[in-house]
Amino acid sequence: MRFDQSEAFGAAVLMPAAALDADTTPPEVALGKAQSATILLAVGVGGITFDATNKVEFKLTHAEESGGTFEAVEQADVVGVTVGEGGIVHSLVEEQAAATVTKIGYKGRRGFLKLLPDFSGTHGSPTPMSAVVVTGNLDRIDPA
Repeated sequence: MRFDQSEAFGAAVLMPAAALDADTTPPEVALGKAQSATILLAVGVGGITFDATNKVEFKLTHAEESGGTFEAVEQADVVGVTVGEGGIVHSLVEEQAAATVTKIGYKGRRGFLKLLPDFSGTHGSPTPMSAVVVTGNLDRIDPA
């Protein structure tokens, strides 16, 4: 049996698709009344060979209100990844020879998210990346 999800799920751009080689200012995304949120972080083939010095760390932050104080997520706020210091939910620290998608479940209780790609070291060539947050109201899924 299949279920119709189209009325129960939404999506928003958390990090616009771009080839980046330096920090950017991330937009804030409102989760609204969603009961669930999953971040899909897509990264293309690396513009450089990443290592412990020349790296990108993706930092997830959340806030209670729009324009509020964004704080780093903690392990209790997410599933599917291990959270590092400062809300790091994914790191590029070794060769990125193929495109990847990382799934990050957000279970925190705050209404706004930001995802910052934090660049360290030298990045002579950009790396393509983007992120979308998929939100859901699971009680709205009815059999088709």
